Order: sequence, then C-alpha cells, then structure tokens
Amino acid sequence: MNCFSCLSSSKEKDERNAATTSAGTNTDGSSSTDAPASSSAPPENPVENSPLPKQFSYQELVVATNNFRDVIGEGGFGIVYKGFLERTEQEVAVKQLKSNLKGEQGNKEFNDEVMFLGRLCHPNLINLVGSCADGEHRLIVYEFMPLGSLTVHLFDLKQGQQSLDWFTRMRIAVGVAQGLEYLHEKVNPPVIFRDLKPSNILLDENFNPKLSDFGLARLGPEGDETHVSTRVRGTYGYHAPEYFATGRLKVKSDVYTFGVVLLELISGKRATDLLRLANDTNLVTWGRQIFRDKSRHPPLLDALIKDNISPECLSRAFVVALVCLSEDVSARPRMADVVAALEPLAVRPNENLSSISLPPLPDGMIIPEDGPSYGREDCRIV
Repeated sequence: MNCFSCLSSSKEKDERNAATTSAGTNTDGSSSTDAPASSSAPPENPVENSPLPKQFSYQELVVATNNFRDVIGEGGFGIVYKGFLERTEQEVAVKQLKSNLKGEQGNKEFNDEVMFLGRLCHPNLINLVGSCADGEHRLIVYEFMPLGSLTVHLFDLKQGQQSLDWFTRMRIAVGVAQGLEYLHEKVNPPVIFRDLKPSNILLDENFNPKLSDFGLARLGPEGDETHVSTRVRGTYGYHAPEYFATGRLKVKSDVYTFGVVLLELISGKRATDLLRLANDTNLVTWGRQIFRDKSRHPPLLDALIKDNISPECLSRAFVVALVCLSEDVSARPRMADVVAALEPLAVRPNENLSSISLPPLPDGMIIPEDGPSYGREDCRIV
C-alpha cells in the first residue's frame, strides 16, 4: 500500500490548500537541474490505517496530564507534558503553546504543525494523535516516545547512563535521513523541515528516530522555482549558509543541517559550544579543518564510543557529513544518496563476520577533488 500525503501549494506559500498526491512522486525543489529521485519502495504505515487526529477539549487534556504536572521537555514554542488517555489507554506527549506565542505568529505555527503532521505519514515522523484549539488554549498531542530526544543520549548523559554505541548512532542517522528523504522526494511539493537538531529527534524504545516539531516546516519550491523566501528561523549553528545570509530556503538547506547533526553523532560535540577552545567553538569549521587529512579522522570519534571502528567506516561517515555541509548547494547530495551511503555503516555484524564490504558511494555523492578518495573499501570491525 502507498502512504499518501495531502499537501499542495499555491503562489502564497503560507496559505496553500490540501490536495492528495501519491507518495511515489519524486521531487527535489532545491534546483531545477537536480537529478531525479531514485525509485524506492513507498514508505510503510499507510494513511488508510492511521486514525484521524482527534480534536480534544482543554479539560480533557487537563485530566490526561494530571493538571500538567509531568514535564518531559521544553522548546521555543512550548512545554511538553506526559499524559495518558484513559479511553484509548494510550500514553501521549502533550505540547502546550507558550502564552507569549498565542498571537498571530503562534497560531500560524500551531496550525502549520497540525497541518503537516496530520497529512504526512512515515515511520520516521512523529505521529499526531490530536490537537486542542479551545478558546485561547493551543495544544498538540503526539505519540509518546519513551527514550526522549537524541540530546538526552548524546549530550546530557546522567551519571551511569550508557552512551550510544556506533551502530545505534548510525542507525539513528539513517532513520533521520529516511525521514528527510520522504519529505524531500516523496511529497509534492516537497516539505522543508527547517529545524533539524538533536532535540527535535525523538527515540522510541528501540532507538528508532522520529522527526518532531514541524512548527517551522515550510512547503518547498515548485516548478522552476529554486527556493522559498522566508524570515530566518531555527537554531544558530544549524542554518545552511545561503539561508542564514539571504532567507532563501531550499530543500538542500535541510541537507546541510543533516550534515551538522551527523557530525554531532560522530564526534559527540555540540554544533556550537563557547566553552570549547577558540578553534573548536564551531563544529562545522572544526570538521572542515581536518577533512583533507585522513590521518586526523580518528580523533574526531566521540571518546565515549567503546566500539573499535575501522578507519574506513569512520572516514565514510565523516565524508558523508562533510559533503552534506558543502557551501555549494548544488554539490550537496539528495537524501536518497545519503541513505544509501550510510546504510552499510548501521549494520551490526554477526559474531562470525569479521568484515563488511563497503560499497562505493552513490554517484550523487560528489567528493571534492582536494578531499580523500573513497571507492570500494573493506569496513572491518577491529
């Protein structure tokens, strides 16, 4: 079965009407000359089997959250509480819009998130259970993700908490890439997530990632258009340079941001950290400095990773990150190519398997001439 999205657009990007299209549509609006998306099986989790989002009253959510007592997260748009729906016996997460965001802009972001999540379906996107627009109250109800955000497992480890191993990190990276691939290449017009960062990547009980918080998402360019113009929003350190400088948002602006997150997964370092040494404050700048010198790749691996990863595997992940971070938008790969390049790194070998054959990088993964050369390499667990 196909999973159908229900997004379309008119010339006013923020006031588009819904229209149903097949999720098999291949679209990448970042450039009119981009290569077509590769054909792949349509994502599972068909919309026909998904319950329609429910409209909750404010009082229902007061009861579900025990009067908003159990805070499980907080972002720029609101506080997230754990709740329980007795009627369906379902644990949920309830985000309440902050009181200072309940004006026109706050309502727009609330409506945008409900619109996107209500019409998109993919295993790597958070599921919308329902929403509440009761008087001045604005709340969104999501499926509950028991392991919380990636931030908790990458940067905010509690005493005694085990760090993520290499294969789990790569599996998270692949899942995030598949979610973005769906938004960019299986939806027409494409959806630009715009706010990818570890706190917006939630994990289920098996560490499967789901993109959450679509309040800043935008429908991408159509036809001959190469970008959509919008006010710069998001988190410093994750913006693509062309978007930060001009407000011109492209599909491949998300690809750049994915490169930042992948570098965070590899290194265990935050995108920006003023407490680090001067030449290490910005993660992307630091990564580029050692890109050309393959011998300097091993030190970038997070010291908390106990797996003995072969240099070839580490270098492959690092190169994919840096290609995504290209300042030349046209040189950034499609997310389908990113998925293909990273999937072999997420395979945990059997005990009797001493090596994994690492296939060539996809044709769409363009390595700079002055960067390291990668072809068919032996990916050994040493």
